[in-house]
Amino acid sequence: MRRSVTGFNLDEYGYWVAFLSCGHKQHVRHRPPFEERPWVISETGRSEKLGKPVDCIRCDRFEMPDHFEGYRKTAEFNQRTIPESLRRNHSTKSGIWAKIQVIEGKLNYRIDTLDAQFELSPEQPGIVIPETRHHVEPIGSVRFFVEFYKMAEKASANNR
Repeated sequence: MRRSVTGFNLDEYGYWVAFLSCGHKQHVRHRPPFEERPWVISETGRSEKLGKPVDCIRCDRFEMPDHFEGYRKTAEFNQRTIPESLRRNHSTKSGIWAKIQVIEGKLNYRIDTLDAQFELSPEQPGIVIPETRHHVEPIGSVRFFVEFYKMAEKASANNR
């Protein structure tokens, strides 16, 4: 999945790490002949990459970033009270992840742009990737809520 570069920092070994709009970090090493990224060794080269998309394999795997914490939870919904807005395609904002937690029953979670569909249950929550349009539909009787996650304040200060 393509995500924008929002910044750079050196890791403890002196390698450059890109911060992505999804909250993940990704090494961007220049180690010829295996990794060819000569742009990363200059301030100008890195500056030119800000805002540009790169592939984020952790988003492809629906992995929530490290150092994210829950900050808000919806009310509990059932098959009759699911807001219409959740049944239609919608997305979270940049850097905001969510977890759809089924309490009882099953829920169909669709991400049409990725051609992905998941059957959620109490044992199988749904991970919502930032800025990725999705919707849900009940499969019979269901109870669920959605919890939203963002970068922890301490981690946010370290990523500047």
